[in-house]
Order: sequence, then C-alpha cells, then structure tokens
Amino acid sequence: MEYESDDMPVIFFYEVDLINERFMIREIEVFADNTVKLIDNPYYEVIEMCPIPTVEELNENIWGEGFYAINISKEEFYRIWDTKIYNGSLKA
Repeated sequence: MEYESDDMPVIFFYEVDLINERFMIREIEVFADNTVKLIDNPYYEVIEMCPIPTVEELNENIWGEGFYAINISKEEFYRIWDTKIYNGSLKA
C-alpha cells in the first residue's frame, strides 16, 4: 500500500483460506519503520466479514488505488509470523 502516515501499515500479509470463500485467517502488518504487527483475529471488531480480493482484483484497482499485490509462499508468511521480522522491500 502507498505510504500515507507512520501509523498506517505499508505492507499487509494475509493468510487466506482458499477453501472457505477467501476469508482471512491471520494478518501481518508492516510499517514504514519495519515494525511488524501480528493479528491472529482479524475480524475481532468487524461487523461484516468480506472475502479477501484476489491479487488480480487488487492490481486492477477494483478496490481502490494505492495497492500492489503479489502472492507469497506459505513458508514466507510463517517465517515472518514466527520471527516478527520483515527484511524485504517496503516499496512495490
């Protein structure tokens, strides 16, 4: 996601349940200062649950501008989740 402010994540990693309508299982947020926040109950305060858009939908700006999406491996998601460390680029 394009940088907006220090209190907004610039990268979101979603663990998506591909069998049950693309709902999010867990989320990782990475901030501009490389702080990593783990969210194991992403629907905690949500009134209505929505499936996670596909990579193609996000990149076609169907859900708004400022997003660039890619798929990552399950292993990469787990590595970031387990270590709370993200060493990749913060820019698309």
